[in-house]
Amino acid sequence: MKALITGAGGFVGHHLRSHLESEGDEVICTDRSTDGLDINDAPALLEHFRRWRPDVVYHLAGASDVGGSWSTPQATFRSNAEGTLNVLWAARESGVDRVLTVGSADVYGKVAADDLPITESLPMRPVSPYAASKAAADHVAVQAYLGYDQQVVRARPFNHLGPGQSSRFVAAALAERVASNELSGESKVKVGNLSPQRDFTDVRDVVRSYRLLVEHGTAGEVYNVCSGRAIAVQALADEFISLASIPMELVTDPELERPVDIPVLLGDNSRIRTDTGWAPEIPLQDTLRDLLDDQRRRVRA
Repeated sequence: MKALITGAGGFVGHHLRSHLESEGDEVICTDRSTDGLDINDAPALLEHFRRWRPDVVYHLAGASDVGGSWSTPQATFRSNAEGTLNVLWAARESGVDRVLTVGSADVYGKVAADDLPITESLPMRPVSPYAASKAAADHVAVQAYLGYDQQVVRARPFNHLGPGQSSRFVAAALAERVASNELSGESKVKVGNLSPQRDFTDVRDVVRSYRLLVEHGTAGEVYNVCSGRAIAVQALADEFISLASIPMELVTDPELERPVDIPVLLGDNSRIRTDTGWAPEIPLQDTLRDLLDDQRRRVRA
């Protein structure tokens, strides 16, 4: 299978490329930071698709900074919503058989306790500009399926983490501070709000689910990609502290808190389990250890 990955230079893209190649796929990578292709440049995108003629497109490109989206709402919306529109158009025009669009569980927004665990049928109530842009992209993908009969499968991943993740995300940021303290001897680790509970999955399990969705997912359908259990950010911070090579303590810093934090995000993964047989395999403790080791290497470099 010939697969094209948009956003291949990012955290998830690197892991997806490795997984696809391990499965014997031919992989074409594109990313604004590597080959300069911008998904908001529709004509250039179409030319690229026509040149490579992939069988399937994994669409990962777009803005991913939830916190940063509050200060860049227009750019975030254009990248995620219009970018998805362009990718789906280019895929149709170049004869691509199947497209996987990667959304976000942030589209569910604030949910009541009675709504947990979240199923795919829960209405989208986005809170952040990022979440609103992903909700719009989701509707663009629905329209492509209903209006053009395009073979689009939608993934809606919850929080994922692992080696290579940017420190703009909470787990990697915590790991980076611990790794930096190990070198400097500093004992205090600055943290924001640690009470939110999130459904964390190792990125290596997540990319495995993406290929399975391309192979076995139902066109027009949306799938939660999640572990099915909620872990407080406090537990991640405590685990990193326990793994540190010197004693450390957590210190609250109001500057690290977001304007709005959703209390709990917990997903139901029944649909993807039923349709593809996927289930997460990597224990969270192993993921956090690998993430901390990765940040140690970066800090030393």
